[in-house]
Order: sequence, then C-alpha cells, then structure tokens
Amino acid sequence: MDKCQREVLDDPSKHQTNRSNQSHCFVGRRTGVCAAKKEGQVAVYVYRYESVLQEFKRDFPGINVVAVTGRSTDLTNRVMAERRAGKFIADVYSSGPGGNVGVLYKGKALDPIKPLLVLPEVVDESKWYGKEHRYADPEGKYVFAYLAKGSDTQLAFNSGLVNPKEIKSYWDITQPKWKGKIVSLDPREGGLGGAMQFFYYNPDLGPQFIKTFFGTMETQFAKNFRQITDWLAQGRYAICFGCKDSMKAKNQGLPVEDFETTRWKEGASFTAGGGSLSYMNQAPHPNAAKVFINWFLSRRGQIALQKLGDVDEPPNSRRVDIPKDDVPPANRLAPDGKYFDVIKPEYADVKPVADLIKEIMTANEAKK
Repeated sequence: MDKCQREVLDDPSKHQTNRSNQSHCFVGRRTGVCAAKKEGQVAVYVYRYESVLQEFKRDFPGINVVAVTGRSTDLTNRVMAERRAGKFIADVYSSGPGGNVGVLYKGKALDPIKPLLVLPEVVDESKWYGKEHRYADPEGKYVFAYLAKGSDTQLAFNSGLVNPKEIKSYWDITQPKWKGKIVSLDPREGGLGGAMQFFYYNPDLGPQFIKTFFGTMETQFAKNFRQITDWLAQGRYAICFGCKDSMKAKNQGLPVEDFETTRWKEGASFTAGGGSLSYMNQAPHPNAAKVFINWFLSRRGQIALQKLGDVDEPPNSRRVDIPKDDVPPANRLAPDGKYFDVIKPEYADVKPVADLIKEIMTANEAKK
C-alpha cells in the first residue's frame, strides 16, 4: 500500500479542504480518490449546471475538471462525433434524459452508472424522492435522474395580457382568442423534451393537442429562448412556450409569469429537467469519474446544485434529506399538486414525438 492510499484510509479528510464535512470524507475513502488524483482530471460534458463544478474543484484540488458545456443536442452530437472518430474524451455526461437515453444509451455509448454508486448516503434510496432511485433508461441502471422538477411545461405569459385565472386546462390556450398570440421555441431544436413527452403521453392531451397547438394556432417559432422571452416581455405575444428565462425576466421587474399548471385539469409534468447523469463507456478517467459521480449525488453536491446550478431558476434535487430554502416554491413538488411523471422509462422514447413535430412543422412551412 503506497503513502497516498494509507493517507486516504487513515485520514480521509486530508484529500479535501472542508474537514468538517464527515459525509464528504466517505467519498475519498470509498471511491478511491488516490487513484483519481493519479489520473489528474475528469471530463464532464454538462448542460446548464456547470457552475457546480467549481465546488467539486475546491473540494478535490488534485482532480481538475475539464468541462464541455452547451445545449443537450449539441453535446450529444459532439460525443457521438468524437466516438466515430475514435476519440473517447468524455467521462461523465449531465443533461436532460432525452439526449441521455435517446442518443447515448441507444447509441451504446454508456456503461452502467449504478455499480459506481458506493457512497452510503447516495446508495440509501430512502434519501431520495419516492424512496427510490429513478433511472430514465429501460434497464434501470444507465441514466440516473437527479432532479425532480414540477411544473416543467415551460409555459409563461405576459401578466398585462393574460389573466391566468381564466385558464384551467392546456386546451384553454388553444382557444381562438390566442391565435397568433403565442410564441414558442422551435420544437425541432431540442430543449422542450420533457414538456413534449408530457403532451404526447398524457392521455388527456396526446398527439391531438400537439397538432392543435403547433399546427393551428399560427404560433411564431424561434430558435433562441432569450429572444422569445424578450418578445413576451415586450407584449408582442401573450403566451410563450419554452421561455427558459421567464423567472430571470420576472426578477428584473418585467411583466412575465409562469403558469401554475399543477392546478390545471391535466396537471403538470414531473420531469428531471436538464438533470440526469450518465457514465461514458471507455471513459479515460474512470476513477476520477467515480469520485465525481458520488460527490455530485451526495448531500453536499446536491445542495451545491440547488444553490449554484441556476441562480435565476434553482433546480429541485430528488434528494429529500437536504434543505429546500434555495428552491423557489414553483420548482418544488407541491404536496397536493397533480403530476404526470415523464421520467418513467415507458415515456422515454422521443422518436414518435419528434416524428410528429417534423410532420407538423413541414405542413406549416408548406402553408407559407
């Protein structure tokens, strides 16, 4: 046994700066931080929550984090292109379940993440929502969903143009009065995965709702969610689908609000948002990846996620043993809210949704 190994076993707090965090000490003791330090780095491909990586670097100064950031579709395309070229660069991938399952899992680019979970507070399913680990893949071991985000239908409105009390169902926003007054992120560009799955698989909505909303409402489409949020705030449109900056706009004093869809007839979607984690096969830094994964899913990592992941729209971790003070009520799961859980593997197949959208958008363009 070399000196580094003895040091981790005898005093696991030596590898990290916050010695008071006893649970964090287990990360080093059980995951092999010595071997991870010898590898020197971990490559994390991440959408949206890259701010949390700085906390890991502070806790593990001997493990550098090489972060590759971007939209989910861009990241999955990059990973698969790298692999086709014989380059295995990524160790860990964090983004929405759509790309994780639809591209990486189906493309056989993943190894099971489940065997890597060794930290007791991570393994203990009683510490997680529903007293279970939620996996988005059909085999239940590759794609770990770490977020529990309610009301993830991404529907916002201009508070000067819409009285939200008049809308009690998704079908209400397809009424003639809203025709030509809706703006949406282009559904072909990605970023609407959880909401689109909710629409498609919810028996009270289904393909017909998607056809009506996208095909008959003269909806304006754009590829930039900041632009559509600006248009909503300016009053050019009354309702927005995909305004990811809605809470940021509201915090700036603009007349933008999110609909409270948990009270609507069909309820709200309950998704992982951009929060699912996977482990790449042929990972170049397997030990560092194991340390990172256990740290990220630990209490410390998930607290950091809620606090730092997105200051304008803090995400809600599926961990139930951590404070939720940093999470806005709208992003938590309401005890009496009605939710449709689209994280379940039976709803993971996005191909029929994508095929339907392609058909609708092609028909829309033919009308012009």
